[in-house]
Amino acid sequence: MSHEDVLNPKQMPHDPEKATLEGENKFLAFWFFLGGETVLFASLFGTYIALNSSTVGENTPEHLFGLELVFIMTMMLLTSSLTSVYAMYHMKNHDFRKMQTWLAITVLLGLAFLGFEIYEFFHYVHEYEFTFGSSAFASAFYTLVGFHGAHVLFGLSWIVTLMLRNQKRGLNLYNAPKFYVASLYWHFIDVVWVFIFTVVYLMGKVG
Repeated sequence: MSHEDVLNPKQMPHDPEKATLEGENKFLAFWFFLGGETVLFASLFGTYIALNSSTVGENTPEHLFGLELVFIMTMMLLTSSLTSVYAMYHMKNHDFRKMQTWLAITVLLGLAFLGFEIYEFFHYVHEYEFTFGSSAFASAFYTLVGFHGAHVLFGLSWIVTLMLRNQKRGLNLYNAPKFYVASLYWHFIDVVWVFIFTVVYLMGKVG
């Protein structure tokens, strides 16, 4: 029997994402990839911290940032991390339909987060004329937050692609590691946002 064959729940191991050598290799490759991503984001955070005081006029973190919208965005992204956990719980219990349902909820929350982020950028540009080239602070801010937004979009595309490609295939030992690694990546995106919320918005607002 091929590991790509759909197995019934009685045939599936308890941890289908780690049941094959290929699955374990995916985890190993993922951690290497995540190490590179961590270094990249650390560089962007360092650049932002170094430049966040290089402002022009009234466009300072204290003046620009409103915590109400950012708090809603944070709750959305953290909730999406929880729904992703529920999806992987159902994967381990071999319920493909419920896994897909919770992943769909994760995607909707992620899209809502992106929508609010686009609105936030639009608001800064049109209300305060705070553009990428306004100051060193502006460039560092848009690079860090925008780069995270690009990662959210990539994560959503990854999850949606897996859902669509495997909709008729069901769960098997070949695609289970892919779903699990995508879920881990989504958690990584959420953790990075917690740091952005703290370093950029909270510290920016309190000075």
